[in-house]
Amino acid sequence: MRTILSIAVDALAYGMVLFIISIGLSIMMGLMRVVNLAHGAFAMIGGYLASYAVRSWGLSYGFAIVLAVIGTIVIALPLERLLFRRIYRKSDALPQLLLTIGITFLVIGIVNFIFGPTLKPVPLPGVLSGPFDIGFRMLPTHRLFVIACGAITAAALWYLLERTDFGVRLRAAVDNGDMAEALGIRTELIYLATFALAVGLAAFGGIVGAELLPIEPFYALRYMVVFLVVVSVGGAGSITGALAASLLLGLADTTGKYLAPEFGEFFFYLAVIVIVFLFPHGLLGRGALR
Repeated sequence: MRTILSIAVDALAYGMVLFIISIGLSIMMGLMRVVNLAHGAFAMIGGYLASYAVRSWGLSYGFAIVLAVIGTIVIALPLERLLFRRIYRKSDALPQLLLTIGITFLVIGIVNFIFGPTLKPVPLPGVLSGPFDIGFRMLPTHRLFVIACGAITAAALWYLLERTDFGVRLRAAVDNGDMAEALGIRTELIYLATFALAVGLAAFGGIVGAELLPIEPFYALRYMVVFLVVVSVGGAGSITGALAASLLLGLADTTGKYLAPEFGEFFFYLAVIVIVFLFPHGLLGRGALR
């Protein structure tokens, strides 16, 4: 029973980290039609900034998260203006892949030059580093914190995209950009805000998930395929699909590493193959806001 509970908590926490990071990529791919291989680089930037803010500046964990997310967005916005804006819904996949993989290697080189080629932990505050008593079992507080962050992120995104004017304008810009502009919707600002949202989510996930996906020099390349797999399995543009895919793959990977650690990530990719075979268009399809 204790092993099952440990697997469940770790799998849920790992799945929520994958969701927080991958949902931004899902939005980019499903709505803006951009295959952004640099998404993991933005998560890495957020982790490095948070680590530096806590370890070198002595800032609190919460304030470091806010500062790192804002800092990552500020760093990424010039790239949106100069590069990404040229490929929104207009370019073939190959130029997108070449552009974003180039940005990834550029970010890796700059980050290694500034921060050095070593692992950068994000120190946890005392309230998150100890166990949490649920009455019959002690659970890692940080895992519960990550789970709560994932649930809040999913609910907030659903509300933003389904119940606000921004969501209406975004869907209009996606469905028919020319008509939306004719009706007075400034699509370039909608795309800018969506890009900033995706980058901010990547940075936030990179920070809160640093205990599960350690921040290291080649983070962006190491986890690039994992983030793409989550989007592909869940269906690009689908919030519910990304959440379901993250939890399923997190459960498969965590269970496999608990019960048969010598197989590494075998069970993760086995689950991917099975799901894609059964749902070739993703768990909940593609290109929809759900």
